[in-house]
Amino acid sequence: MSSPTEQLIEDVAAVYFGAIGAATKRGVEIDDAGERGSAAEVVLKGRLGAALHRLNPYIPHDTIEEVARILSRPPHPTLIQNNRWFHALLTDGVEIEYRDAKTGETRGGRARLIDFDNAAANDLLVVRQLSLVGPSGKVIRPDLTVFLNGLPVVLIELKDPTDTQANLGVAIDQLDRYMQAAPDLFVPNLVLVVSDGMLTRVGSITSGRSRFVPWRPLDDDGGGAPTLEALIRGLFEPRALVDYLRTCVTFEEDERGEIAKKIAGYHQFRAVRKARASVLTHLKPPSGEGDGRGGVIWHTQGSGKSLTMLMLAGALIREPRLTNPTVVMITDRNDLDDQLFDTFAAGRALLRQAPVQAESRGQLKALLDRAAGGVVFTTIQKFAEAHGVVSERANVVVMADEAHRSQYGFVEGGARWMREALPNATFVGFTGTPLERDDKNTIHVFGEYADVYDIRQAVEDGATRPLYYESRIVKLKVDEEGARAAEEQVEVFVNAERSGRAPEDRIRVTLESLVGAHERIERLAAFIVEHWDKRRAAMEGKAMVVTMSRDIAARLYEAIRVLRPEWHDPDDERGAMKVVVAGTADDPEPLRSHVRTKAARKRLAERFKAPADDLRLVIVCDMWLTGFDCPPAHTMYLDKPLAGHNLMQAIARVNRVYGDKPGGLIVDLLGLADQLADALATYTQAGGTGEAVRNVQDEAVPAMQAAFEKLRGFFHGCDYEQALDAAPGAVLPVYLRAIDHVFGQNDGWKRLRTLVKELSAAFALAVPRPETEAITPHLAFFQRAVAMIRKRLADDSSGGAGHARQRDIDAAVRQVIGGAVDADEVIDLFAVAGLEEARLDILSDEFLGRVAALEQKNLALETLRKLLSDQIR
Repeated sequence: MSSPTEQLIEDVAAVYFGAIGAATKRGVEIDDAGERGSAAEVVLKGRLGAALHRLNPYIPHDTIEEVARILSRPPHPTLIQNNRWFHALLTDGVEIEYRDAKTGETRGGRARLIDFDNAAANDLLVVRQLSLVGPSGKVIRPDLTVFLNGLPVVLIELKDPTDTQANLGVAIDQLDRYMQAAPDLFVPNLVLVVSDGMLTRVGSITSGRSRFVPWRPLDDDGGGAPTLEALIRGLFEPRALVDYLRTCVTFEEDERGEIAKKIAGYHQFRAVRKARASVLTHLKPPSGEGDGRGGVIWHTQGSGKSLTMLMLAGALIREPRLTNPTVVMITDRNDLDDQLFDTFAAGRALLRQAPVQAESRGQLKALLDRAAGGVVFTTIQKFAEAHGVVSERANVVVMADEAHRSQYGFVEGGARWMREALPNATFVGFTGTPLERDDKNTIHVFGEYADVYDIRQAVEDGATRPLYYESRIVKLKVDEEGARAAEEQVEVFVNAERSGRAPEDRIRVTLESLVGAHERIERLAAFIVEHWDKRRAAMEGKAMVVTMSRDIAARLYEAIRVLRPEWHDPDDERGAMKVVVAGTADDPEPLRSHVRTKAARKRLAERFKAPADDLRLVIVCDMWLTGFDCPPAHTMYLDKPLAGHNLMQAIARVNRVYGDKPGGLIVDLLGLADQLADALATYTQAGGTGEAVRNVQDEAVPAMQAAFEKLRGFFHGCDYEQALDAAPGAVLPVYLRAIDHVFGQNDGWKRLRTLVKELSAAFALAVPRPETEAITPHLAFFQRAVAMIRKRLADDSSGGAGHARQRDIDAAVRQVIGGAVDADEVIDLFAVAGLEEARLDILSDEFLGRVAALEQKNLALETLRKLLSDQIR
């Protein structure tokens, strides 16, 4: 039953739907008009039949009725299988065979369910509070059900924005209960929506809570609020809806047969539409009058860039103006080609064909000569094998992954030859890293930005997880002169990285000798073992160690093996630790034992990506640092000097969304904070605006002290300080009295949470100022009191999610009580960046501005509150 406020939101939604041409009715009106035979029917058969006759006037009536019967009889045992089956019918039609009334001949074809050419001609109806009876007899009543030609393609569950208990997570859980009670309703489903009017999220029938993402206005470059109005106007406008249905949905089936339905977020839908329009605008003659520069799509790593590329390719394949185009996918390395190819192969239904990998320039030419078009994968190196024209066709679209100067070599490298080989093609560049300010060559090939989705937007939307930085420099005992020389070597190395040049051999060899010294490898192994043991105890997941060379990777493995022999196993199907590097049979031991075939490396990737697999730790050098997607990975040990886009690509391996994973941790073992700050300066659109430097700690100390006094006032009349120095046996009664004190006040629990959050945020920013020392035991008490109340409430509700949440809270509290604040070494990743607009921390909205310059190289900020906030999922 809807609350009065929910009914108001329904009324407002009806107005928005009316503005885009959709009719709105109440469920009782539908039933009174006889549009359903019973409350168990999920399809409005009269509307479906009318649409089928309108869209397929040449098909006999009895065939139309047979199509309707096919739609009402899903053939598969599971909902997701039937949803995939039904989606194919929505996009491609129902295969039919009928007898021509005039000639008597038997004809074949497909009956269309949707009018994609004239979207406004489709019957778009929104039904409020439609009652449905499931197979078990349970009655459900979704708030809004959107029917397209009589088929229920969207469910919208609304919540009261004034009810703090009725959040969007509760709405998602309610949709899941609907799915269990009435699965037939979800067979034709396109998307699921939850909203309280101001906040709106969309997901698919296989999306967990963490995969429901905000939907922002498509014309606002991500700056607008994710309101219900933004969704209705942006997605449900008839042309947008059928476009999304046909181009922005894909199903991926893994080796275990599990199917995931993946739908585009607003930024992906926006990019597909913008890029397609840009391609059509810039087509060269005779297809158009443009210059062949289709634009650059900058979508930050981890935000679904590969999926966006797949969806754009599918949209271009179906574009009538291109007339059977060939889409050429280009990467700069074979491993990236394989990774992207696997994504496209899994989504081949969206492409209406299987993609093909061109193994040679000759095969590439043959594939481009095919009049039927297709999707062809190749590497930039194919264009360096010889000069001359490969194809003069104008309906060729080249999509280049990681399109920036240092990768492709635009002046004398493959990109120049690529343009010569495909003189009439249109080029679209995709990148997870922004173009450099002076990069005129990339713009010359691909054009200006067509769409941008930067780090700030991705983290705010939950498309990626925040990253945190921890400095744990593993040093060598060298004299002062040697230390200066080593620092100079690192600086030269990263400067070369930053400019895209390979460091000189003498620099690399010298630096590798320092980084790979035997004593340092042993100390590094001991640190990783101790640190990873603690990380695994707190949170299940995977970790990557990035080393400077293959030799260092192999020797580090041996050093860790000595400390944790149980992690080792020579069988690739077993073992908790592996080295993943390229090599040959001629490599010396211990490196040679880690050299594998391409197929064997692929199998290791499958193991590492599988959450339940025992393979938890991988040691890499160059492989798996770009284009490798492993959502369970949450920790990266970085022992390789990187800078610029190479650094950002590497650390993005641990920013993927996965369950309740709060973020990824980057453990810097070499001292790369400055390089990270430099790289981040170009990673948000607002970067480099020259805003004034502010000393965060100077502002945090008075804020901390003020928050502390508020909490002392809150506990007036309750002598909680007895617990700070009491014997263990006397501590618990003090906590119990404090908890009673909390619940004895109006809104006491809510006020306590707010006050503790304020103090925790300010305390974290004020570390390592001496003023924090006296407050530390008090904060420990406050946070433990909050944790105990959360546990009691979770126990009362008997919720499994509450118990999982409690483990996270307990871990955070232990950080405080155990004195885990290391003021000299632990800092927030984006605090180091020093950019107000790039601020991606989870402490508070006030944590902005540049970190003040400190004498020590390892800046000091702390992230102990990361799992305590209710807003973090």
